[in-house]
Amino acid sequence: MSAAISPSTQRPYGVQRVCRVWAVARSSFYAAANRPAETAPPARRGPVPPVDETSLLAAIQADLAASPFQGEGHRKVWARLRYGLGLPVGRNRVLRLMRENQLLSPHRRPPRPANDHDGTIVTEAPNVLWGTDATMVQTVEDGRVWIFAALDHFNAEVIGHYVSTDGSRFSALEPLSQAVTARFGAVGADAARGVSVRADNGPQYIARHFTQQVKHWGMAMSYAYPYQPECNGIAERWFRTLKEQTIYGRIFCTVAEVKAAVADFVARYNACWPLERLGYRSPLDYRARFLDQPKAAA
Repeated sequence: MSAAISPSTQRPYGVQRVCRVWAVARSSFYAAANRPAETAPPARRGPVPPVDETSLLAAIQADLAASPFQGEGHRKVWARLRYGLGLPVGRNRVLRLMRENQLLSPHRRPPRPANDHDGTIVTEAPNVLWGTDATMVQTVEDGRVWIFAALDHFNAEVIGHYVSTDGSRFSALEPLSQAVTARFGAVGADAARGVSVRADNGPQYIARHFTQQVKHWGMAMSYAYPYQPECNGIAERWFRTLKEQTIYGRIFCTVAEVKAAVADFVARYNACWPLERLGYRSPLDYRARFLDQPKAAA
């Protein structure tokens, strides 16, 4: 560009003018002009290693595949190659190859168990699958308070809840007892036969007293898969809504205040909370419409 002829003056633009307009130092211009067109890559210093890169990488991958342990780093791999197989390789070289090929332990995560979930936890009718879970709220005078709840997976309706300072298996059964009484009118043997109870693997829900009582009512336990809380997503999502609408940003002094707040929200939620998957209808409205369908057809 500096050698180009100006159409108005018929003179070259010049290096000084071009560098001033482009805001480039003239030293950079001359350095680039005097730089060789092609620079040969620097040759590797030192002697050629006895084990080439391809063979060493294959040996590292074979060692990791044969190891019975998980999460091993480059030091153990290098030690087995050096002292087990007798390969004359350096530890830093093994580290470099493992880093370049994503073979270090953070990249080699343990395989996850097969996901046997069919992809949905929503039922086509009420009283088929109930979900239960618990959360805690801190109070000023009574310390930590437990909130237990049971929901119907059909319409995400809260069918039982219980607030207590005792987070035991007995408290965990209270929402289910309320649900069995409300839906089936009694809590005797086989009162709720055919209903499955979805819960996580918490100590309250795997206790013998809890499982035996659920069995006495004729229900079956359906535990969520480990590390997959979405299996109990109906209850998990409701607790998130409860905290966002009632718990967060509020200071509770006693357990009585928590009970009143939870009871008020449960009533408003069941009657007025619109859910997208229910066609933006509330849980009670959706269940009432479902129960009225046979009457309308008749």
